[in-house]
Amino acid sequence: QVQLVESGGGLVQAGGSLRLSCAASEVSSDYVTIGWLRQAPGKGREGIACISISDGSTYYTNFAKGRFTISRDNAKNTVFLKMNNLGTEDTAVYYCATSQVSPTTAENLGTMRTTWFGFWGQGTQVTVSS
Repeated sequence: QVQLVESGGGLVQAGGSLRLSCAASEVSSDYVTIGWLRQAPGKGREGIACISISDGSTYYTNFAKGRFTISRDNAKNTVFLKMNNLGTEDTAVYYCATSQVSPTTAENLGTMRTTWFGFWGQGTQVTVSS
């Protein structure tokens, strides 16, 4: 049974930073990618970034480039999302999830579809105050 547990969310002032963690266990080898996605109040889920479990290649959606950094520590089965210069528009529940689609495919298509992600964690709340 796949388990994904997010942590690191909280309340931060605009301009601040947070680092989210996603602890993964029992992830099938069929799932080659772990991604971070979010859902803001009243909006649908959107992709942020994803990373290959095997080779560490990454893909970032346009709004995440330059502010967010995804990384992994395979020894600890953990994927991180470092977020800098946060704004109130970043207030959302942040999720990690697994996918069979590689970051290379996302790069080739120029998108990161939420429907690619099968198993999701419970999410962690990030609230950015002005």
